[in-house]
Amino acid sequence: MSDQVLVAASRMLREGQAQALSGKTQQASASYRRALGLLRDLPPDRLRDVLLAYLYLAEYQTLGLAGHEAEDCLVLGVSYARTTRDPLARAIAEECLSGLQR
Repeated sequence: MSDQVLVAASRMLREGQAQALSGKTQQASASYRRALGLLRDLPPDRLRDVLLAYLYLAEYQTLGLAGHEAEDCLVLGVSYARTTRDPLARAIAEECLSGLQR
C-alpha cells in the first residue's frame, strides 16, 4: 500500500512541476498539496521524507515565482532535506536559501 502511495505522490510532484513550468501556479500548488496529503498519512520513512522535501521545496519555488510568500514551505522543505541527507534535496534547499540572501 505505501509503495502505491509513494508512486502516486511522485507522479503528482512531476505533474505539479510540469504545471509550474507552464505557468499554471494554482494547478501546480493543488498537485503538490494532494501529494502532501497522501504522504502525511504514511509512517516516517526515508523515501517518504525525501519526497516531502522535494514537494515542499517545489511548492516554495512555485509560489515564489508567482510572487506569493511561502516561508512555511521553505522551512519544512529545508528541514526534511537536512534530515534525509538526500544530496539533490539538500542542493535544492541550499539554492532556495541562497536566494533569500540575495
